[in-house]
This record gives sequence, structure tokens and C-alpha cells, in this order.
Amino acid sequence: MEKFSLTAIARQTLETARATSNGRTAQTVFGGHEHVLRQTIIAMTAGTRLDEHENPGEATVIVLEGRVVLTAGENSWEGARGSLIAVPQARHAVEALEDSAILLTVAKLR
Repeated sequence: MEKFSLTAIARQTLETARATSNGRTAQTVFGGHEHVLRQTIIAMTAGTRLDEHENPGEATVIVLEGRVVLTAGENSWEGARGSLIAVPQARHAVEALEDSAILLTVAKLR
């Protein structure tokens, strides 16, 4: 069994993002590409975007710090700390409205 402090990892990852030229970074905390389930903390500074991309499976976003907006076509969902957003099965993008850290959970479709 492994135990992680998502709060501590989010804080560290956000510090790293603030020091990068593109304003974002990510750290997988569970699973990975060889597993069905993957959980990754993504940190982004205010105004940073994850450009539109496909959803590789069922996915959720939990906002650990800050505020983000997820958009898919004409639809958008804003989340603040503690929010869970179900990612639609459609091309989508994520933007940090303020310095933010999210936990992305993906269960890949086979």
C-alpha cells in the first residue's frame, strides 16, 4: 500500500510550474500509460491552457488548488478548490483562471 499527500504534491508541483517557461507541469501519482487507471496532478499558472485534446477514456478533474475552466465546444464548467468535473467524451481544453493544481483521473477505454 502506498499513501500520498495530494496537498503536498499539489503545492510542490505548483511551485515547479511557476518556475517553468510554459507555466505548467505534471506528475503522475498513480498508475501510468501501461495501466488502465492513471492519476496525474497537473499544475498551471493563471492564464495557462491545456489546448483542446481528445479524451482517452473516462476522466474526472478534481480541483486541488485555485480555479479552472474546462471547455468542450460551446459548453464550459468552472471549478474551484474541492470541485469535481466529469470530463465529457469530446475534445476539450482546460484553462487556469488563477494558479491552480488539479488531479486528473483517467480510466482508459480499451
